[in-house]
Amino acid sequence: MTAVKNFVAFLYDFVVGDDWRMSVAVILGLVATGLAVRSGLNLWWLLPLFVVAGLGISLRRVVRKNGET
Repeated sequence: MTAVKNFVAFLYDFVVGDDWRMSVAVILGLVATGLAVRSGLNLWWLLPLFVVAGLGISLRRVVRKNGET
């Protein structure tokens, strides 16, 4: 049981890391892209858009938190 618990802890740390918001952005991007593909739309660029937007939001939050402008 300890090995399973350690693996789940590793997996959580690997996927989520320092900012859970980036993981949510990637998951939302994957879901949106998957739904678009199922609908027959060629919207492969949605996933990089979600990742870049999530990165921008994450960076802005960290900069504001550290008191820099």
